[in-house]
Amino acid sequence: MSEDLKNEEMGNWFEESESFKDIHEHEVVEGTVIQVNRDEAYVDIGYKQEIAIPKRELAVPEPESAGDVVKAGDVIKVYIQSLGGENGGVLSKVKADAEVVWDELRAIKAHNDDPETDDLQTVDAHVNSVVKGGLTATVNGLRGFIPASQMELHFVKDLSGYVGQTVQALPIEIESSKRRLVLSRRQLLEREREAKQREIFSTLHEGDVVKGTVKRLVDYGAFIDVGGVDGLAHISDLSWERVSHPSDVLKIGDELDVYVKNVDSETHRISLSVKQTQRDPWLDRAENYREGDFIEGKIVKLAKFGAFMEIEPGFDGLIPMGELSDRRIENADEAVAVGDIVKVKILRIDLKRKRISLSINRARREGAHANFRRYQSAEQVAEEAR
Repeated sequence: MSEDLKNEEMGNWFEESESFKDIHEHEVVEGTVIQVNRDEAYVDIGYKQEIAIPKRELAVPEPESAGDVVKAGDVIKVYIQSLGGENGGVLSKVKADAEVVWDELRAIKAHNDDPETDDLQTVDAHVNSVVKGGLTATVNGLRGFIPASQMELHFVKDLSGYVGQTVQALPIEIESSKRRLVLSRRQLLEREREAKQREIFSTLHEGDVVKGTVKRLVDYGAFIDVGGVDGLAHISDLSWERVSHPSDVLKIGDELDVYVKNVDSETHRISLSVKQTQRDPWLDRAENYREGDFIEGKIVKLAKFGAFMEIEPGFDGLIPMGELSDRRIENADEAVAVGDIVKVKILRIDLKRKRISLSINRARREGAHANFRRYQSAEQVAEEAR
């Protein structure tokens, strides 16, 4: 070989090397689609030859024809799996698309991890199935995992209801080399709850009556949503009547007015009452009686300070110790017993404190006086008749 020809070949080699020196295996580059047939597409990435991409590497699921995905002249991103060999190399649009998504996810996570970030960036996660410990989900073609603890603000026993849904979530763990993507919906809900809490706690005040929706029932009360934040109505605040369980008077989804008993912005707790938005039935019953009335009732309870008499079911009055007998007694059972039917006079009806004071003594004395007056009137009538 002549020296001139050798130098020319060396020059051509260096020119070719210079043209594709920035192309490396295991990276994503842009290429131009040169030719397409049913089974593959030929792409120019600036290498020494066009490289064929089989249709299975063009899209997921595999298309019927490569032409369903790309056409000649398209500029696409491809992942270089290898270079050289008889076919010039091995390329994949599927993996390139995945790498683009991984990069986008890393950018989203970096944005959200910035402590000065106010607006969170989310991804659409399509829930595919329930697996041990949580759910599988797809994000732009990538398989991800949502732990059961990261799906809701509270524990969910049965996750099957989420299958088929598309939910907003945050990427919290990303390892593209291991194809590991962990998502959280809970963290998004927590941030939304915190924002709502700041708004609610700045506008909600003790004594307000607001609209609420029953979210959860527990043995000790009901959690009621008021504007996006849950408050607790204790079981004793659900009804004026005695309640054995919150489900006796409420069901999940009920919309109702609630009274704000207390707002603690430091602990983020709101105490609510359902019954205080309703008229106390005790007042309705009390309106049927007047001070000075004589009534009968049954002794239902003895106490150190007197005895309680049932005026009507669920509506009692107190007979103080000094009004039980006309003689001095130390204990209520010296005058009455549970189950006794007694006649009393209503001394006082205290609507504010919801108390009714009764007297056996006065009923007896005034009853005796009334009988004596009736006797006197009868004697007078008889005398006049004679």
